[in-house]
Amino acid sequence: MPPHCDTRDGPVVRAAEKALEKGNVNYVLIWVPKESERELADAFERTMKVRKLGEGAKDLADDWFFETAIRLHRAGEGAPYTGLKPAGLDEGPVVPRAEKAIETGDAGEVIRFVLDVAREDLQRRFHAVIEKKHYDPDDVVAGRAYVQAFIDFVVYTHHLYRYVKGGEKHEGGGGGHSH
Repeated sequence: MPPHCDTRDGPVVRAAEKALEKGNVNYVLIWVPKESERELADAFERTMKVRKLGEGAKDLADDWFFETAIRLHRAGEGAPYTGLKPAGLDEGPVVPRAEKAIETGDAGEVIRFVLDVAREDLQRRFHAVIEKKHYDPDDVVAGRAYVQAFIDFVVYTHHLYRYVKGGEKHEGGGGGHSH
């Protein structure tokens, strides 16, 4: 996934902020696997106590809570925790469209965008194979270029199909958290 779930403006931190604002850890518990609930709930309770000690303590406690939530979320994905990233990182063209679709209840734009990108990439790979298909049998270099383009197209379509049909999990396939 592009930089997102581990950023200050990503969904995990937004949920953690709402949990702290509302005094209800359940807003962020949904972002961690069941086996991490106790650890996050304990961190929430500690954070709520420390936040009362002043603005500096509140900022420090909040950051620690955000980091804990992200670390547990990433572990649930089977991905390493690499720290709390700054807000505003480039999420690529799909994430904002996908989040907008969730907000509005209309997935049309993101579906069209993804299908157009997939169609263009499939066409590009296919044309690369066709351009190299009629090589001179005595030109082994050209034959190998054909084989590489052939494999690139066929394997790509296979992986794309498997991913679309649910054969791939978010972030390395591990853990109990697939998005």
